[in-house]
Amino acid sequence: MAPRLGLRENWPQFTLLVAVNAFVGGMVGLERTILPRLAEQEFHLVARSAILSFIVVFGFTKAVANYYAGAWANKVGRKNLLVIGWLFGLPVPLLLLWAPTWGWVIGANVLLGLNQGLAWSSTVVMKIDLAGPKQRGLAMGLNESAGYLAVAAMAFASGWVATEYGLRPYPFYLGIGLAVAGLLGSLLVRDTGHHVALEAAQTPAEPAGPPPSFWDVSWRHPNLGSVTQAGLVNNLNDGMVWGLLPLLLAGKGFTLTQIGTVAAVYPAVWGLGQLVTGPLADRLCKKDLLFWGMLLQGAVLLVMLFTSSYPAFLLLAGLLGAGTALVYPTFLAAVAEYAPLAQRAHSVGIFRLWRDAGYAIGALLTGVLADALGLGAALAAIGGLTVLSALVIRRRMYCLPAPDNMGSSTGSCARPAPTSRRSSTVLNGPLRRYPFWLTVGGAG
Repeated sequence: MAPRLGLRENWPQFTLLVAVNAFVGGMVGLERTILPRLAEQEFHLVARSAILSFIVVFGFTKAVANYYAGAWANKVGRKNLLVIGWLFGLPVPLLLLWAPTWGWVIGANVLLGLNQGLAWSSTVVMKIDLAGPKQRGLAMGLNESAGYLAVAAMAFASGWVATEYGLRPYPFYLGIGLAVAGLLGSLLVRDTGHHVALEAAQTPAEPAGPPPSFWDVSWRHPNLGSVTQAGLVNNLNDGMVWGLLPLLLAGKGFTLTQIGTVAAVYPAVWGLGQLVTGPLADRLCKKDLLFWGMLLQGAVLLVMLFTSSYPAFLLLAGLLGAGTALVYPTFLAAVAEYAPLAQRAHSVGIFRLWRDAGYAIGALLTGVLADALGLGAALAAIGGLTVLSALVIRRRMYCLPAPDNMGSSTGSCARPAPTSRRSSTVLNGPLRRYPFWLTVGGAG
């Protein structure tokens, strides 16, 4: 059958990829509630930096895996990367179940980082390939929604099982089921290389020029750089919430079930919200969605400093999830739109390298701050950094013409197309619509 672009045209394949990504997310949700408590109760770790070491290792490993997933996607095939990612994930729940020392937990999180980086990146790129240029925000909303709803479900389920039957071994039996289901589903997926070729054939030829470099995506290009720094800070604060929020709530006397519920509300709203914010990313200025999402996250983290009641934490967890839902599908839709087609997978890999390095940086930073100054200081520092990230977006980014209306601009932050002789060719796609060498210097 000849390939076609669009979600409706590819719904069976897209649905299978959504299910596979839910299994990927569930693997992380397995650790959200119980691993910090496991560190304290069974391995008798006291220092926050030691407890958060599993997130540091996970974040750095996933970040590197993301980068190579993007770089290798065109070389070894999207499906092959997905299957390889699940082969790394299979041993994870078994290692956590049997771990006699904390070193085994660290080793399991190295494998989990490889699983998440390769498998999640592969599903992201494959869904972008299937959706075509006009439905990428919706595609990313569905993808990320499935992943983070599974995080929420597993965070709650593992917390409940741990309350009823203990921290080990029963919660990790859920992980064994997820890993097996994820691998079997991945074997049924078809590679999307033909869809990339079809989109390339339908896309006007791009003028010759250097592709965006690592540092262009990382910082120099005002849009890509703004998205990348926001992705890093977003996962930096998520790493703090993952590692320190259960300890903060335990210190306030909350039960393990209550902690699991708060830990589940945050990714549940994050996941469900992306069903709305994903399509919005196709219609609204991406700068506005990213600015308000990051600002809301920062404000919520700062308000948590003055909160002690269980209902208030449930509300704040929901608001934190809403802020994250505004930015998460927008990140990937923006990078896919701003990068040239031939470099799309590689640019997504660079972005995800920095974004998931945020887990490691956040765990290191908050662990050191919490040990030296207390949990409140760590929370205040991360909340402040998140607000600062929002201000960077407001200062540097600009909006682009809609894909079906290249002659007009959308959003209040639109920037007119350059008119110099050197930029007279209007390119297809943001790095292509606006000449790259004219946008490197900043938003202006």
